[in-house]
Amino acid sequence: MPSALPLADPAPDDGLLPASVLEGAEQRDLGVYLHVPFCRVRCGYCDFNTYTADEVRGVKQSDFADQAIAEVELADRVLEQTGLPRRPARTVFFGGGTPTLLPTDDLARMLDAVREQIGVADDAEITTEANPDSIDAGGLERLAAAGVTRVSVGMQSAVPHVLAVLERTHDPENVPRVVAAAKAAGLAVSLDLIYGTPGETEADWQRSLDAALAAEPDHLSAYALIVEPGTKLARQVLHGQVPPVDDDLHAVFYEALDARLADAGYDWYEVSNWARTPDQRSRHNRAYWTGQDWWGVGPGAHSHIGGVRWWNVKHPAAYAERLAHGLSPAAGRETLDAETRRVERVLLEVRLREGLPVDALTPLGRRAVAGLIADELVEPGPALRGTIVLTLRGRLLADGVVRRLLPD
Repeated sequence: MPSALPLADPAPDDGLLPASVLEGAEQRDLGVYLHVPFCRVRCGYCDFNTYTADEVRGVKQSDFADQAIAEVELADRVLEQTGLPRRPARTVFFGGGTPTLLPTDDLARMLDAVREQIGVADDAEITTEANPDSIDAGGLERLAAAGVTRVSVGMQSAVPHVLAVLERTHDPENVPRVVAAAKAAGLAVSLDLIYGTPGETEADWQRSLDAALAAEPDHLSAYALIVEPGTKLARQVLHGQVPPVDDDLHAVFYEALDARLADAGYDWYEVSNWARTPDQRSRHNRAYWTGQDWWGVGPGAHSHIGGVRWWNVKHPAAYAERLAHGLSPAAGRETLDAETRRVERVLLEVRLREGLPVDALTPLGRRAVAGLIADELVEPGPALRGTIVLTLRGRLLADGVVRRLLPD
């Protein structure tokens, strides 16, 4: 969720959606994303809509749960008044920011509101992100008792000098303790890693992989560092204070990552995600990749229902004010036309292990497939005829592969 909001159409104050969202709604799952925008420290690489205590004016962190609950109540009204069928949430995801900076009772109240207003499926995946220093065994037990099923721990690296460049302040020794405590509480565990940080060596990356695998998580996400414009890290690179990101080294790190995880019994199912079993894949993220419906709660949160996408005002004070006046916090929205939805489908589904149906491509795109197979960037889908999936080389060159699939 980048900090800059896109330009688009005004969103109505009542939040009501057009009748077009009703088409096919019964075939789409519904998820809920709750964005907690608070962090103890702002990381230099981060471009998300987050705020430290000294950056927030006019609102109190202790009031946030009530504001989020007010938006959940609004969501229920909008979904009902729009005429959408009643669909309990198949996934709920607390992201941020650092959700576990809030008291666990606040997170539980927010989840209860989703359960009471929108509904939550009996077998729902309910995830919270956590910083290794912002949660303990007692908090994890309370979250599990509230209905959370999964925790995603922001490990990023096991190497102190790499964490220092990223301005991550947690103690890497806390990661295995949090993973063990989460498992003891009955929670599934995912670890998030970042590779390609300026100054990170191959030995550093192998050390991080050793630590991650030793913790035996159920799921791993690993992302190549992108230096986002406007961040502190971008300014440091511009002024020569840290070296630029090395794309070739990114490729070396990715190959090492994929090989190590495969040897340890993890299968890739999306370009940046690996799981021990299909049941341990992130169902919430998969909903994003496959064009399902989700309501994003919180400042700057994005939502998508039936081809209509909207996003909330960014600042927590503006968010709180609109809800206090009974208004939708949406800042703008757009209705995706058929071609935009097709292109986004190609961009996202080509990243999935199940592959992309070839009939989603134009004739020029379908003709490009033969060349991609010849270059060993894609291969025929393993499960379904008429699909293609990325090879390892294709995953390393995903952006270039997509450009060849979308030649027109």
